[in-house]
Amino acid sequence: MKELIKITIIDREGVSHVFEIPPDIGISVMELCKANDLPVLATCGGMALCATCHVLVESGTSLPEMQNDEALMLDQLPNMEPNSRLSCQLKINEKTDGLVVRLAEE
Repeated sequence: MKELIKITIIDREGVSHVFEIPPDIGISVMELCKANDLPVLATCGGMALCATCHVLVESGTSLPEMQNDEALMLDQLPNMEPNSRLSCQLKINEKTDGLVVRLAEE
């Protein structure tokens, strides 16, 4: 088992925040952002109902397949990109080691 998972989050000013966390911590990228005071609203609390945790995947490993509720929510955004995801739906585990995401413009 890998000791730590590396996740990089680029804020809206272009500053990279690199986190190394245990693989079994059981949180999402959204929860990592909120725990580190990055400007993610996440008003629905991680239920894929609001899109206020929208990120752009800059590079990544094998991400979980997008579910219908996430796709429908992203489809409503004016700034959706092909690499858009909701950070609440990206659970951190060994498969997400090396993930780099950028906070989408509000």
